[in-house]
Amino acid sequence: MSRSAQVERNTLETRIQVKLDLDGRGDSRLETGLPFLEHMLDQVARHGLIDLDIQAQGDLHIDAHHTVEDLGITLGQAFAQAVGDKKGIRRYGHAYVPLDEALSRVVIDLSGRPGLVLQAGFKRGGIGAFEVDLFHEFFQGFVNHAGVTLHIDCLRGNNDHHIAETMFKAFGRALRMAVEIDDRLQGVIPSTKGSL
Repeated sequence: MSRSAQVERNTLETRIQVKLDLDGRGDSRLETGLPFLEHMLDQVARHGLIDLDIQAQGDLHIDAHHTVEDLGITLGQAFAQAVGDKKGIRRYGHAYVPLDEALSRVVIDLSGRPGLVLQAGFKRGGIGAFEVDLFHEFFQGFVNHAGVTLHIDCLRGNNDHHIAETMFKAFGRALRMAVEIDDRLQGVIPSTKGSL
């Protein structure tokens, strides 16, 4: 059973191609024009053991908003396509990840119902040239098109780079747990009506 997908999204502002394999080795090839976001997406691939190939061109001469939001949307579409009917998956995933003084928790439910709660507590408006409020746009685009409920909480941290990195590493690990096949659920589609 192949759990891979390829999605292309072209708008007036962006041209994005995403290829992913949920049963990969954590390899990534990322060309977005946004180095810090690429660093974060590489963490998702590595910690989620998801092979991820993202090629994006956006109106970065204006700002990064459209590119970041559309990356989240396209990644969410590819994720939904790759996970398919969800037969045999665990459905829920969670992870705590520390990095020095920072600690983040991510909990995900492949519920079919989009929802996002993001509590990060960044200390500044940007990490290098990357505006931290765009993380919300990325994850909102992802959940809306992946059909998942996602809670991201930075429990503590003083260094914004560390905070962001713990969030994305935990996101990758929670995804990995949620899409994992459980042999005891072979052929069973997880219910979103309360039985699982």
